Amino acid sequence: MKDAAPQTIYLRDYTPPAYLVDDVHLTFKLAATKTRVMSRIRFRPNPEATSNEFFLHGEDLKLINAKIDGEDITPELTATGLSCPVPDAPFTFEAEVEINPQANTALEGLYMSNGMYCTQCEAEGFRKITYYPDRPDVMATFTVRIESDLPVLLSNSNPTGQGEGWAEWHDPWPKPAYLFALVAGDLVNHPDLFTTMSGKDVELNIWVRPGDEGKCAFGMEALKKSMKWDEDVYGREYDLDVFNIVAVDDFNMGAMENKGLNIFNSSAVLASPETSTDANFERIEAIIAHEYFHNWTGNRITCRDWFQLCLKEGLTVFRDQQFTGDMRSHAVKRIDDAVVLRAHQFREDNGPLAHPVRPESFVEINNFYTVTVYEKGAEVIGMLKRLVGDDEYKKALDLYFDRHDGDAATIEDWLKVFEDATGRDLTQFARWYSQAGTPRVSVREDFVDGTYTLHLTQQTPPTPGQPHKDPMVIPIAVGLLNDNGDEVVPTKMLEMTQAEQSFSFEGLASKPIPSILRGFSAPVILEHDQTKAQRAFLLAHDTDPFNKWDAGRKLAQDVLVGMVRDGATPDGAYLDGLAAVLRDDSLDPAFRAQVLALPSEDDTAQALVDLDHVPDPTAIYDAHETLKLQIAQHLQDQLPRSYADMAVPGPYTPDAEPAGKRALGNTVLSLMSKLDGGRQATQQYATADNMTQQLAALGALLKIGKGKAELSAFGEQWQNDRLVMDKWFGLQVACASPDQAAATAETLAAHPAFDIRNPNRFRSVFGALGGNAAGFHHPSGKAYDLLADWLIKLDELNPQTTARMSTAFSTWKRYDDNRQAKMRHALGRIAAKPGLSADTTEMVSRILG
Repeated sequence: MKDAAPQTIYLRDYTPPAYLVDDVHLTFKLAATKTRVMSRIRFRPNPEATSNEFFLHGEDLKLINAKIDGEDITPELTATGLSCPVPDAPFTFEAEVEINPQANTALEGLYMSNGMYCTQCEAEGFRKITYYPDRPDVMATFTVRIESDLPVLLSNSNPTGQGEGWAEWHDPWPKPAYLFALVAGDLVNHPDLFTTMSGKDVELNIWVRPGDEGKCAFGMEALKKSMKWDEDVYGREYDLDVFNIVAVDDFNMGAMENKGLNIFNSSAVLASPETSTDANFERIEAIIAHEYFHNWTGNRITCRDWFQLCLKEGLTVFRDQQFTGDMRSHAVKRIDDAVVLRAHQFREDNGPLAHPVRPESFVEINNFYTVTVYEKGAEVIGMLKRLVGDDEYKKALDLYFDRHDGDAATIEDWLKVFEDATGRDLTQFARWYSQAGTPRVSVREDFVDGTYTLHLTQQTPPTPGQPHKDPMVIPIAVGLLNDNGDEVVPTKMLEMTQAEQSFSFEGLASKPIPSILRGFSAPVILEHDQTKAQRAFLLAHDTDPFNKWDAGRKLAQDVLVGMVRDGATPDGAYLDGLAAVLRDDSLDPAFRAQVLALPSEDDTAQALVDLDHVPDPTAIYDAHETLKLQIAQHLQDQLPRSYADMAVPGPYTPDAEPAGKRALGNTVLSLMSKLDGGRQATQQYATADNMTQQLAALGALLKIGKGKAELSAFGEQWQNDRLVMDKWFGLQVACASPDQAAATAETLAAHPAFDIRNPNRFRSVFGALGGNAAGFHHPSGKAYDLLADWLIKLDELNPQTTARMSTAFSTWKRYDDNRQAKMRHALGRIAAKPGLSADTTEMVSRILG
């Protein structure tokens, strides 16, 4: 067998598949170390093909035999697949292979998780199950037989038969191989029923390990809400008789939308008041919605090739954001989404890992499941909706579903639908898919004889491989306020298409105060030279919730930058503004909690970089801690009343209103703990009847250097609950002081309950270490070396998780020479590891530039 070196794949090199598949029959004889997979696949030549070479992907397979039209063949095998001569007419290919699920620690293909067989085939895992054209534009119907003595045997779509030791399933909808799924194990189901808008009953099940049955009810309700919402808002009805979800402990991602058999990381579906926080409940609701919505935007219409990943993911993320807004609060959700985008996607756009929403090339597609593809991809959909309007958006989506149902589509197909439905030319808008980087929009304003003019300039900085950028289409929502805080011009959507462009508003009695980029109408950085007084005014008076919050966020950032760079003290206007927000009971408690939260330390570091100042993570940490104390002192008379007002009587529910009260109450608790030595937090921990309150109290204590007894009690109480123990591990690292973060992570990695093979547990320790900015960037470099040591170990087991975790080093160029040298050394050690995976090699090479 010949080995093949990793190769770069380019979008421009796409060619149609040489052969199409009519149907697939698979038989699995499950065994932990020697599973046999028998395949029977009916091929036919593709009349649109440019080549007649017959090649099937296959990795880590032991070929037992192969046949074409019943005749034995001896194909040529390589490390990546199989090739052989085939008839110039329809034919049937058969193969029997042997695989070892128990040894599959990469968690791609068919693997075992605590005695359960399960699969993960996106993006290229099916080739680790059997020989097949493992590409998304090859779609076929699947019939699957599973043979095993395990009690539950599941595959995609509808069951067609079962008996002792076997079960058969058939999926009538053609699908690519990445949507194949199989689960077998000792499982119990939480059942329910959903009646679709046409009156069809759909059997629903959440399958879990015995003992987890009590954690399924919320997930089931979220699924039914998602199904109803997709009918009401998009007119999309479920198309099978059964919808199954399975909870799996060992899973690289959050969940997978396999047709009719969604496989979920257990953290993304299991929930109870005692073990899950409000944030967990909201995340579960959103992920279940996301995976269900994929049934149409991803499954019924899939992507032609992996460069089009943003087509299914960006659209589906946008849909799950709409859903969460409808279920909870659109204003709060929009702020949450912007926080994620600015903290992670803007950082990606501004560093060595920058890439377009639709990349031009990749070595390992697993490395492009990124915030740019997902979250920025969703922002592009949102901008398109804002530009064309709600009615035209609905018309375009209806046309998209009608025209492309059953297709493997492209971004060009998507944009053409909008052009045909709305009559707009989207040639320039398409640059959002092809140009990397975050546009910066600079604002200059003047007021002459009652006419107020905004002069806007856009510029997108160079990114790797793209030194020059053309002007984008940017929807900029603007409102104008007078000195009394009255809105003199309600929100108006400006459409910026040129590098420099001016917009005028006439008939104004006085110069207004502008509220620009309302609702975060585009994923851009707004450069507007506002005074602190103007920002404080917007914090007090802006009618747009996002810009009201953003004014406070910018005031906080100004204060923090001044403290780090100039030794300044907090501005009284900012502190008074926070006090006013905290007092304002007309505001959503969840929104008030968002206003009281400071920008992240990483955000402050980037703000300093933007001012050509080399950030010192230790100084940033000190500034953040000092400002939190000063906020607590300034608000000390209000805090006890606000805390008491946010108490939620009665039994726990994860609904938006009580969750918002707990969010504000726990934000206040964290501030109070800096003044009362943790007295209130200790009391809350002792009386908490739900995980939200218990964990918040424990975190407040740990952040002030207390809570050792509570931490020990928490570990003892929850030692047998794997998901709660992930919280226990992660909280200790996240709350550790900068000089103790690496040592804490190192100690926890030696804990008997730490398991390098479990992605959740690994991320709970080392993801938290990377997120503890001052601790990770401690000048000693201990955290850099520790993470590098563990990534080197992990790469042998799970390259996909290793590659993603390596992004903790992606901002290395922003820091001082000492830290840069230590990070380069750590990255160099990873890169020098013999046999380093293609996934990690690509990521480390890109990070190093």
